[in-house]
Amino acid sequence: MKRLIDDEKLKKGNEFYDRIHQVEVDHFHYWQENILWNWEFWLSAVLSVLPWVIWFIFRKRGSEARLLLAGCFVLIIACWLDFMGVISGLWYYSGKVMPTIPSFFPWDFSLLPVIMMLWLQYKPNLHPLLKAFIFSAFSAFIGEPFFEWVGMYCTEKWSSFYSFIIYMVIYLLAHWISRTKAFDSL
Repeated sequence: MKRLIDDEKLKKGNEFYDRIHQVEVDHFHYWQENILWNWEFWLSAVLSVLPWVIWFIFRKRGSEARLLLAGCFVLIIACWLDFMGVISGLWYYSGKVMPTIPSFFPWDFSLLPVIMMLWLQYKPNLHPLLKAFIFSAFSAFIGEPFFEWVGMYCTEKWSSFYSFIIYMVIYLLAHWISRTKAFDSL
């Protein structure tokens, strides 16, 4: 059967895949020898689990579905933007709990969505722009510099001011999602 894509394109694509695969194998070996079981691995592991334990204890009972919907939105957007930033050469991570995508598991899958969910449920009547500003300022100007200081987040062509704006938009969208009236019985 003749393919729709010509064999030359497939061959070129396979060459790229082989190079990417080799880089991933080399990175895995580096991670295994230099990061696994070291302090940065353990810090990443704790930051991946502890926020979810805290959320489970302090979550607003009866609002879990709304909060998790907003949290999943944040998780998906954070992973996608993080991946785009890494492959674009804007930043990179060291001390990863896993040498795979997502770029930095604790930030994308734990810290950002959990802090956002807790912040959404705290003082729910406070103006969302004010809450977005506080959340964004904390994340961009305290969280990111802390991880940069520790050496787990390294910026190349990025400014915390860009992150601030992105966090504002993400928070406001998560706020809107958490307040939706679209839930109906099945």
